[in-house]
Amino acid sequence: MLENKNPQRTSISQLGEFGLIDHLTKNFEIRQDSTLKGIGDDAAVLDFKDKKAIVTTDLLIEGIHFDLAFMPLKHLGYKAVVVNLSDICAMNAKPTQITVSIAISNRFPLEAVEELYAGIALAANQYNVDVIGGDTTSSQTGLLISVTALGQADESEIVYRNGARPNELLVVSGDLGSAYMGLQVLEREKQVFLVNPQSQPDLDNYTYLIERQLKPEARTDIRTLLHALEIKPTSMIDISDGLSSEILHLCKQSNVGCNLFEEKLPIDPQLINTCEEFNIDATTVAINGGEDYELLFTIGLGDFDKIKANPNFTVIGHITEEKEGAHLITRADTKIPLKARGWNALESE
Repeated sequence: MLENKNPQRTSISQLGEFGLIDHLTKNFEIRQDSTLKGIGDDAAVLDFKDKKAIVTTDLLIEGIHFDLAFMPLKHLGYKAVVVNLSDICAMNAKPTQITVSIAISNRFPLEAVEELYAGIALAANQYNVDVIGGDTTSSQTGLLISVTALGQADESEIVYRNGARPNELLVVSGDLGSAYMGLQVLEREKQVFLVNPQSQPDLDNYTYLIERQLKPEARTDIRTLLHALEIKPTSMIDISDGLSSEILHLCKQSNVGCNLFEEKLPIDPQLINTCEEFNIDATTVAINGGEDYELLFTIGLGDFDKIKANPNFTVIGHITEEKEGAHLITRADTKIPLKARGWNALESE
């Protein structure tokens, strides 16, 4: 579906592992005061002084997490960084550094890997994080990317999954389900292309959905917004595997139940229109679709007035006693048990 904008193909074997590392990392700049030593030694050296260090890692595998038929390599590099920074945001912390490791097969020339790293560099610049190391190796199964992200926060700022209490409010940033529907549109266009390679997809009606899938953003702004509102969430998680899965994680870790209200779900109009076209229920997509990378958190009732008029946030439910369980309250006022039907990386086809 994507034209090859880099007809030149330089074999990676010409550079060797260390030559490739030098080539790909020569333009990374150090931006963070906490980075004492980045790339170029046996290990990076960081100094967070009186801050606590936050660490997370994610693995992206071709054919499992992404399809290069419609995922440009530059977008993939950007997304690989964002999905990790989102986990740092979910701890109410500030992302500061990343390491990037890749395994590549010999079907990828140097120019392709440069595109991937251009996306990584763009994300590092956008989110003001330092690339401080990583690894490269060969692969017989396509492309694998592993990113580790580090962040920092005062101990008093850190928010875990286990702090939700009965009667607190369940809040989400942004809108839900758009990334999943973006993937459905791209998958459909891929099938059309396989049948007729001359076809040109018309994606004008799906631009927002596709952007949410190919170029998601980490909500690094939420920490600042909440601080300005003088709100510290009692629990928080990012929405990577689907809203229902993440709510159940919070409930399990906090030993509580919850009521989620269908009428409160924030859904973009483009999602509603596309769901009608695909004959899919928009609520099902909003609850189960993954990769939105929005933040889901709980706050005390006393903070409701601070948040109720803010366009970045939507109150979608409330926490209950554990014995009441986790439920979706439909528009018809029916109570349905909430199930984790989101993304499961270990599920067999």
